[in-house]
Amino acid sequence: MTSIKNEVMLITYPDSLGSNLRDLNEVLNKHLKEVIGGVHILPFYPSSGDRGFAPLDYTKVDESFGTWDDLKQISTSFYTMYEFMINHISRQSHYFQDFIENNEKSMYADFFIRYSEYWPEGKPTEEDIDLIYKRKPKAPFVNIEFKDGSTDQIWCTFSEEQIDLDVRKKATLQFIKEMLSFLAEQGVSVVRLDAFAYAIKKLDTNCFFVEPDIWELLDYCKDILNQYDVKLLPEIHEHYSIQQKIAEKGYPVYDFALPMLVLHALFSGKADRLAHWLRICPRQQFTTLDTHDGIGVVDVKDLLTDEEIDFTVNSLYEKGANIKRTYSSEAYNNLDIYQINCTYYSALGNDDQAYLLARAIQCFAPGIPQVYYVGMLAGKNDIELLENTKEGRNINRHYYSLEEIEEEIERPIVKSLFKLFEFRNKSNAFDGEIDIRTSDSQYLEIEWSNKDEKATLSINLSSKEFHIVSEEKKQKTTIF
Repeated sequence: MTSIKNEVMLITYPDSLGSNLRDLNEVLNKHLKEVIGGVHILPFYPSSGDRGFAPLDYTKVDESFGTWDDLKQISTSFYTMYEFMINHISRQSHYFQDFIENNEKSMYADFFIRYSEYWPEGKPTEEDIDLIYKRKPKAPFVNIEFKDGSTDQIWCTFSEEQIDLDVRKKATLQFIKEMLSFLAEQGVSVVRLDAFAYAIKKLDTNCFFVEPDIWELLDYCKDILNQYDVKLLPEIHEHYSIQQKIAEKGYPVYDFALPMLVLHALFSGKADRLAHWLRICPRQQFTTLDTHDGIGVVDVKDLLTDEEIDFTVNSLYEKGANIKRTYSSEAYNNLDIYQINCTYYSALGNDDQAYLLARAIQCFAPGIPQVYYVGMLAGKNDIELLENTKEGRNINRHYYSLEEIEEEIERPIVKSLFKLFEFRNKSNAFDGEIDIRTSDSQYLEIEWSNKDEKATLSINLSSKEFHIVSEEKKQKTTIF
């Protein structure tokens, strides 16, 4: 296991940079050795849906991707992050299939939440269902017929291939312990708890980030991984104050507010909202501009006014390249109204200067920069894949062949990105203190200082011009 470094982390599917994990390892070592320090590999387990997020078995690697040895090979050179879907398991998993086969006699019966057992008589009412924080416009359940002919409704927050787990039960907690321990033993550096905030279901609540129960679950997982010196990263898209709460308890968090704040700054030419967030955001965090999902909107509420959010979203659709509102609608299987399906490069109109500036801001923001593989190669919206699949999020999930990667890395914007990330990785200034200065509405300066090293980003948001200067032992070098 490679320890976490304060260096750029790549986010990628196991089959998006080449066709499998072996290809990925080749790309990492051939092209990205100095560009990144870590890699977040999205689900590589056998799965029945949602591009890996409906896992069948955490102890196996999908044969089409490779083996655990391939993953361990990657983890010898880069710190790694793997997924654990704490909220759900695949409908096709042997756990759920055994439940269907044997009903209450199944050894996995306690893994799942029956409506008939969960809700008191006379419930759920329409008010109960309305109260639940949902990702789809109906009650969160799926109808199941058991082999004995009986039927029940089983809690299901996301797709019908993703059956929710009952984390209140001892059997489920034991399963979580065994799987987290197994992943830790494979050499992972960070485990990401996907859909973490949905895991607690409790009567008369919205079943989303339910306190104090959610803290007990988080601590339970942390205590398991602490034995292996593995970090835990809870994934949650919601109001930024929740990230601050989690950070206050000593956990690393995601900065999901940054993508919209950077877009607002670049579209409006104003620095105030972005500067305010950089001053108050958690320091122990992973920053993002793009992920395998869309560009999140809900995370930035109250950091931008409703009018500023509308302005940013409208500007994205007006100035972005090959992007339509319908791509983020039900017509393209998008039930999450809080995300926009678009690559970050295309959100900025495929504009090299604006995009490089956005990444410079991310590199100078507090936290470890995570860069999605499409963003790493300044990828445009993949309209062909989108239309072939009618899956909105596929606009940002292009499959790169090894030959295509060789071509992409020769583009000037990609070479500039690599230069930026290499500088971010090597400069010790980013292990020090940050100072954010705004001399005028469109000017922003971010400076990191650590002993005798400094790194300064000076930006004119109106013109998109910027400069990066590195200072070491009073010797100044202009990076950009």
